[in-house]
Amino acid sequence: MLLAVNAAAIFLNRSRWMPAQPAPPGARLTRLRHNAAMDLKTWIRAAKRDGLALWFALRHPLTPAWIKAGLLLVVAYALSPIDLIPDFIPVIGYLDEALLLPLAVGLLARALPAGVMAECRAQAEQWLADGRAKPRMMLGAVLIAAIWLALLVAAWQAWNTP
Repeated sequence: MLLAVNAAAIFLNRSRWMPAQPAPPGARLTRLRHNAAMDLKTWIRAAKRDGLALWFALRHPLTPAWIKAGLLLVVAYALSPIDLIPDFIPVIGYLDEALLLPLAVGLLARALPAGVMAECRAQAEQWLADGRAKPRMMLGAVLIAAIWLALLVAAWQAWNTP
């Protein structure tokens, strides 16, 4: 009988197990946005760390030669002071940094041997913890300038061909 009385009291007085007032209409959406923002921040930190880890992997003696070719291109572009697609071009200006570069970094990070990537990630985390500046790779700037020059020459020849 006492159990039934307690159950009835809990049922009638829901404040013990339910919030006194319902959540505001946008509370769930706000919580989802907050979680998505935290996940995005975590993902951006991991991508930044992995990009730097690929720079260390490029110099690592156990990195296979066939991966070093891809690493050279991606790291040179990622650490270049200039972009292939300038950022002031709407939408596609950020496409390379927002989609293509993280995709290439992720693929190369998975292609590396696990031990090499773990060691390079530890080096990258230490580099970031020390607050050092992002390394620069002038080879990327030279390659991008060469691509732009080749495109300009091709466009000029196409324009002047009768």
